[in-house]
Amino acid sequence: MTSAPDNCYAAAGLAAAFLLAAWPLVAAPAADSLAPLPAQAAPVASHAPYESGECGLCHQSADPKRPGPVKAKGPALCLACHEEFSAVLARPHVHAPAGQDCTTCHNPHNARQRKLLRDEISGLCGSCHGDVRQTAADAKVKHGALAVGRSCANCHNPHGSSVQRLLVAQPFDLCLGCHDNDRLKSADGKPLGNMKAWLAANPEWHDPVRARDCSACHQPHGAANFRLLKEYYPPEFYAPYGAQRYALCFSCHQERAFVSRETTTLTGFRDGAKNLHFVHLHQGDRGRTCRACHEVHASKQKLHVRDGVPYGSSGWVLKLNYARTPSGGSCEKTCHQKRSYSRTSP
Repeated sequence: MTSAPDNCYAAAGLAAAFLLAAWPLVAAPAADSLAPLPAQAAPVASHAPYESGECGLCHQSADPKRPGPVKAKGPALCLACHEEFSAVLARPHVHAPAGQDCTTCHNPHNARQRKLLRDEISGLCGSCHGDVRQTAADAKVKHGALAVGRSCANCHNPHGSSVQRLLVAQPFDLCLGCHDNDRLKSADGKPLGNMKAWLAANPEWHDPVRARDCSACHQPHGAANFRLLKEYYPPEFYAPYGAQRYALCFSCHQERAFVSRETTTLTGFRDGAKNLHFVHLHQGDRGRTCRACHEVHASKQKLHVRDGVPYGSSGWVLKLNYARTPSGGSCEKTCHQKRSYSRTSP
């Protein structure tokens, strides 16, 4: 009923971001008939033994009008021909339907879908994984990988995998398998950039990236926030301060380090005890957001200080000209003339 195991539903270069959300089985697919399609239907795929009238290959009788029961239950009957899937089903992570009964997803005679599938892929997967289907449907920001190519099977192997969640590759590698070019665009049509090349050129990786865990910040099936972010993160250069605006950052970083006027312990970005994070963030409507100074994925400088930041819609890049010193640092010709800070001598 199917062809080579790793290509039947392979990602075809459309790997998406590390899809680590739980996929509990909540219902079985619709119990429609496994009988052949009506004579007037135009099948997209047809099982070769059925097409050649060899009913006896699978059924106890060769009589096409009275074929009787199948010769074996579960995958055993299919594996008698599709022997290559024996190794797939021996992998550490096996899709429950594939291990129990191939006809959960495939019609053994003919079908309106490729690979004898009983429904198009997203509908078939969603009939069991209702929570994920609902997440994707309700998401304000959609993940393109679910809408192109083979949908769910861009990232998941529907039979078995050596990687958890039936992923076709390790999550980090899966994401970079798509985000390795300059052609991708966000849900609002903006270029996403080549993340694989960016990480190769910038050695100072943000801790979640170093942990190879894109899902620490991104929702792979769809999200309410831009860039599929799990929590809100300000997309603007300027914004008034509010804890809710930095929900994503504060899921790891302590808010106290950004709301305390003075400190000698909460941050290294201080002039003596004067907290310069506080100074930059708390400027009314012109508070500098994280992106004004920091790269979120990787940078050439330590502490993810960026070389420059896109300013305005023209694409012009505002250079930070940041220089680090043993006790602090300086930046100049950015939002202000040269200013220096020192943790030891303000």
